[in-house]
Amino acid sequence: MIPVQFDYLAPTSVEEALAALGQHGDDAKILAGGQSLLPVLRMRLNAPEVVIDLGGISSLRGIRDDGDALVIGAMTTHHDVRDDSLVKEHALLLSKAAAEVADAQIRHRGTFGGALAHADPAGDLGAPALALGAQFVIAGPGGTRTVDAADFFVDLFETAIGDDEILTEVRIPKHTGWGAHYEKFVRVAHQWPIVAVAATVKGSIDEARVGLTNMGSTPLRATATERALAGASATEDGVREASQLAAEGTNPPSDLNGAADYRQHLARVLTGRAVLKAAGV
Repeated sequence: MIPVQFDYLAPTSVEEALAALGQHGDDAKILAGGQSLLPVLRMRLNAPEVVIDLGGISSLRGIRDDGDALVIGAMTTHHDVRDDSLVKEHALLLSKAAAEVADAQIRHRGTFGGALAHADPAGDLGAPALALGAQFVIAGPGGTRTVDAADFFVDLFETAIGDDEILTEVRIPKHTGWGAHYEKFVRVAHQWPIVAVAATVKGSIDEARVGLTNMGSTPLRATATERALAGASATEDGVREASQLAAEGTNPPSDLNGAADYRQHLARVLTGRAVLKAAGV
């Protein structure tokens, strides 16, 4: 299908983009990489009068070192996140997860910030961002504000970004030297995960961070498993026992890909695999 006719704006600064968003309000949609928005427009599930393309704002792209954190521009592509040397050194989990996003074409067009702002609970980047304690920098008419990952994901396809605001960058606390793995379960290649687990561990599990994909209306932390793993030895039996707690507090969907109890079973199994691989076992 062909989208409904709309006006196209291509600002070259965040200030211009915010002005356009403020002028057109609910009639406008933000275009980042377009991998989620364009299919929606083509199917006429949404019909904005104005599309504001952020692709011309160079300040929203790139990855830089900022002391105890990495700063990733919202318009940085999945491909660049996957391959960046700073990300591999200080936030390996993000590199591992970005490598699992869809296919090469989408990784070259889709953007890190766009995917997180879209907030699909089956998206591959929300759980790693949550596990790493990301902070989201949001620009609006009143200036910028920073929101912790735990408060950023509000509900299904809903975030803390206001209607008149734009996500500009994401700050990722450094996890230098931490092992990491992203374990994704799909029926066919390039599919959204039925369930996925993002795990990063320090040393021989001095500390563990575990994020869950598609186990509720937002990305979740497997906090009970994290507590059980803290200070534990990286043995298969110990990790798998702690992983039995991974589904606590989750509310996964039931659909054609699997019932809720099946997804909870997958979460326990995949958590064990992810933690063991992150620990190098």
